[in-house]
Amino acid sequence: MNLTNRTLSIFTAASLLISGSAFSAESTLKEKVQAAMTNDIRQTSDTERDENRKPLETLSFFGLEPDMRIVELIPGGGWYTKILAPVVADEGQYYAAIGSGRVAERLFNQPGFEKAKTTAEDARLWREEGARFYSLDVESLGVSDVDMVLTFRNYHNFNEQGRRKMNEVAFAALKPGGIYAVVDHTARHNEPASNANRRRIDPVMAIHEIQQAGFELVDYSDLHYKEDDELRYEVGAKSVTGNTDRWTLKFKKPE
Repeated sequence: MNLTNRTLSIFTAASLLISGSAFSAESTLKEKVQAAMTNDIRQTSDTERDENRKPLETLSFFGLEPDMRIVELIPGGGWYTKILAPVVADEGQYYAAIGSGRVAERLFNQPGFEKAKTTAEDARLWREEGARFYSLDVESLGVSDVDMVLTFRNYHNFNEQGRRKMNEVAFAALKPGGIYAVVDHTARHNEPASNANRRRIDPVMAIHEIQQAGFELVDYSDLHYKEDDELRYEVGAKSVTGNTDRWTLKFKKPE
């Protein structure tokens, strides 16, 4: 075998090894997400949203791996917590941060959630009298060098101060190269605030704010693009409930 052919063979073998490793990681994530989705802890109200929210596709897009240390910001009722925490339970670590009392009380005493933890418990969310959006007071997420920070349909709840504070503490908690994963309901670019777009937010504005916090925009996905959502109605309106257009953005802390 001449030098050229030998080099080519080595390169091909290395490529196959890398490709096989990536496929294995993807398969493991798929298996763990699917197992979490069939967990008895999930109620009918959870499973009915699976087709719309596409958790496996979404988490694959963000690059979640079972050995990661991850933080979920503002987990609410725990729809994603019921998937995220079991996926990283064996090899990684799940943290719920900011407004995490409900999931801690309801889930963290259940089988499979023993390792899940809360952090940033001193964070304060409040809405001034007459204000449309929440402010946020938090010094840090209380963890560092995590692999991923995720937040789903929360960015729209905050005023500019709250959004910038959330981005700031997410950036500080991540390791270099760590991922900031953000999903929210789409509003028209530069559309003035109104009752119709109260729970929607401009993705261009979100990108700008998150980049100003130091993040790099890595990619976006149209997984949750809904052509028939005209962006005219509040997300709770009958015509769009469960069918809202959502932007799905992946950011990275520079290495």
